[in-house]
Amino acid sequence: MALLLNLLPLRGALLTFWPDFTALTILYWCINQPQRVGMSTAFGMGLLMDIGNASTFGQHALAYSIMAFGALLFHRRLYNFGPLKQAPQMGLILLMGQSVMLLTWLLDGADFPGWNFFLASATGTVLWPLLSSLLKIPQRPRSDSNALS
Repeated sequence: MALLLNLLPLRGALLTFWPDFTALTILYWCINQPQRVGMSTAFGMGLLMDIGNASTFGQHALAYSIMAFGALLFHRRLYNFGPLKQAPQMGLILLMGQSVMLLTWLLDGADFPGWNFFLASATGTVLWPLLSSLLKIPQRPRSDSNALS
């Protein structure tokens, strides 16, 4: 679902503020299930994003892998914090990923897109508590009505 949200054909101001939902989802799972989701998953999703966006092959894969490494490096600390306290740290990881994306664009010969390029990281930081809560919903155990109290 996150990959589809990233591939929506957006333009203008909405595109400027649109966060990278795939990166946010990868970061969530790297923090909450580091034994199942890691850098290889991030790399694979990055390759899918590169194909979907028709961007330089490996650009998203590199950025997602670096973001996953940062999340895995600090996952014990981040796991103990609540979503509101995780948000600023997620913002720094998202900013780091966007900086890698910008660097690959510039090395590929593109022009500097302007400082508003980084607004997506700010939006992702603000949306982190909501997204984190939404992704926890399927993990909560269901109450069994047949169980003895």
